[in-house]
Amino acid sequence: MPEGSVTGGGTAPWSLDLRGTTAPVLVEVRRWASRTLAQVDDAHLGDVLLVATELVTNAYDHGQGPLQIRVSHTAEPCRVRLEVDDSSPDLPVVAAPSRERLGGRGLQIVDKLADTWGVLAHPAGSKTVWAEVSCAGFDASPCAPC
Repeated sequence: MPEGSVTGGGTAPWSLDLRGTTAPVLVEVRRWASRTLAQVDDAHLGDVLLVATELVTNAYDHGQGPLQIRVSHTAEPCRVRLEVDDSSPDLPVVAAPSRERLGGRGLQIVDKLADTWGVLAHPAGSKTVWAEVSCAGFDASPCAPC
């Protein structure tokens, strides 16, 4: 279950342990994130869930499986930060679009939907891939207080 606490206009990260899971857990990741981020309006929650799904899928496909996902939310400005840990030292690569390949578009999606994203390499050879998605804008409903 998610863990987190309200602190000064934002939340401490909620986390979900993904060690030893397989790709079907993606449905549970989306449900968990939806429940955790109930204060984010539906128009922006869809973007957040898609970015979460792509980051976790990328960890399955290229990062030796995800270890953990963390989510935090700030109300002003309304922003959601997603972090996915995996045990591979290999850095993610935004692949060029190809009609011949079925996959390889996950980070393109993340790049389009996230305001910013990046990678934190860890000394032990693992990494955290993170993304920040805005939940503010002209079509946003006001965020409920965190």
